[in-house]
Amino acid sequence: MSAVAVIPCLNERAHIAGLIADLLADTEWRDPLVLVADGGSTDGTRQIVAELAAADPRVRLIENPARLQSAGVNAAARAAQDRRWLVRVDAHAGYPANYVSALVREAETIGAESVVVSMLTQGDGCFQKAAAAAQNSLLGAGGSAHRMGAEAGFVDHGHHALFDLRRFLETGGYDETFSHNEDAEFDARLTQGGGRIWMTRAAEVIYYPRASIPALFRQYLNYGDGRARTIVRHRARPKLRQLAPAAIAPAVLLALFAILWAPLALPAAAWAAASLAFGLVLGITQRSLCVAGSGVAAMTMHLGWSLGFWRRMLATLLGKGRRPSPSPVAEAA
Repeated sequence: MSAVAVIPCLNERAHIAGLIADLLADTEWRDPLVLVADGGSTDGTRQIVAELAAADPRVRLIENPARLQSAGVNAAARAAQDRRWLVRVDAHAGYPANYVSALVREAETIGAESVVVSMLTQGDGCFQKAAAAAQNSLLGAGGSAHRMGAEAGFVDHGHHALFDLRRFLETGGYDETFSHNEDAEFDARLTQGGGRIWMTRAAEVIYYPRASIPALFRQYLNYGDGRARTIVRHRARPKLRQLAPAAIAPAVLLALFAILWAPLALPAAAWAAASLAFGLVLGITQRSLCVAGSGVAAMTMHLGWSLGFWRRMLATLLGKGRRPSPSPVAEAA
């Protein structure tokens, strides 16, 4: 059975044409189809895709007025229900040769409803290299399997790559009220319904992190918010790797009152010292001055995630957090 590759994107002029060409170069992909779900790009991305689609019936442009990645993937899933497999492709990432066919082959061999991949983060600029080193390490990834190059096997979550399209729709697709963490929320529903998620080593995605402290902070603020919503919705028990960064915002808050009693600053000071020291060790082992700043990048990630997490938790406790509702993708299909 055939597969469809879905690219939700917004303003990806620099990458979109090359990405589509790389996907279509997969000689083992039977009856290829690439759907680009554009969220209203204004940089020329739409024109590039439209021209490619006019010249090649294997490429199609579809609208994503909601702009979110979750909504874009859902729209593409509804538009390609005749396909067996759905492969999610993020526009600002790097993919190996024959990516789609490798995932399909793995899914057919294992018999899983979802195949996820590991991620290797790479950077170009100095801060981006620092962020990449942090995200590839225990300090930044917290032992997450898809970030730490774990062995192949069944998992409860990973970086989304391939779905059984019918099962994706039956499960309700992504919840479109989630701007972040829609993948983990979907995985919770999939596994609760008996679906199995396979972590493959047949393909690895190259991820390019945010290139500045404010951008990285905002990203992790949203990640923390999304994770809290998932935990609340599914009444899940947080994992240790989630509880650890959740403690950072309270520690920083305590430090603000250190003027009244100095020991209140100790938890935040210990966190900062440990993060900076870890970054220095990474910098020395990798012989990179930029990587030595990974402690600063990790602190940015920790604090952003923790603030987002507690912002959502407090809003929920106060009755102001909107409870996520299931996506309408299944009903619309």
